[in-house]
Amino acid sequence: MSRTTKIQKGLDLEPDGVWLDARDRYGCIEEPHTIRPVSFRMSEVTQAKHARLRRKVVVALPAYNEEPNLPALLEAIRDALEPPGVPYQVIVVDDGSTDATASIARRYAEEMPLMLVRHERNQGLGATLRDGLRAALEHSSPRDVIVTMDADATHPPGLILRMLQHIEEGFDVVIASRFQPGARVLGVSPLRRLMTRGASLLLRALFPMGVRDFTCGYRAYRASVVEAAFRHYGDDFIDQAGFQCMLDVLLKLRRFGLVMGEVPMVLRYDQKGGASKMRVWRTAWASLRLILRRRLER
Repeated sequence: MSRTTKIQKGLDLEPDGVWLDARDRYGCIEEPHTIRPVSFRMSEVTQAKHARLRRKVVVALPAYNEEPNLPALLEAIRDALEPPGVPYQVIVVDDGSTDATASIARRYAEEMPLMLVRHERNQGLGATLRDGLRAALEHSSPRDVIVTMDADATHPPGLILRMLQHIEEGFDVVIASRFQPGARVLGVSPLRRLMTRGASLLLRALFPMGVRDFTCGYRAYRASVVEAAFRHYGDDFIDQAGFQCMLDVLLKLRRFGLVMGEVPMVLRYDQKGGASKMRVWRTAWASLRLILRRRLER
């Protein structure tokens, strides 16, 4: 008997064998000579099933002295994810900050799903990102999505929904890109923009992966991808101490044959509070050495 005809005494059999009131399923119930509309109400069983199907988003935020920026970022994450009902968890990894970064995270933990991880001393972005991803895996299932982004409020959390949609469409990794049509970069010096674009052209030539932005830290990963990477590499998955670690993550993931994509981003360095923590020339030199090393490993 087909599922559509298996209705007995006003009951509908769900595929998992749970009987539900037909009113809950169809919003109306047919009686002799009349159709009486009723208000639509999803049953508790159906609600639980839909909740299981939704992907949870776990946002990992490496943070070092982000007192001026963290409150606005956390509020923007909440405003982006709570209205559409996206289940989420925020993990702030405080990398030995000397300001009120940890105190701010603790305060917001009383208002939203947030966990604080602390380094007693500054260890650099690489170790902070690694610990953030490790903690994210502990709070996610393989079908969930792990998002990494900068904690300086330059990455717009409103973009997470579009990145999540790309994951639903079949992508394994989604990058918020500065080089896709529609992207904008505000508040960045012309020299730094030129260096970033030159690096993109070089990396596309050496490591064709279908992406243009290899260094932006704003990304969405299937949790299963992050889990597989740690299983393969161990803690060496992220063994670069500085900002070049974001580049190295993509270069290491390329061996898994993943589907990677990008969405255009509006990068708002003009809204950043405090000076940049990146030492541009040191990062550029470290990145060039890393590119040569990874190229020779092929």
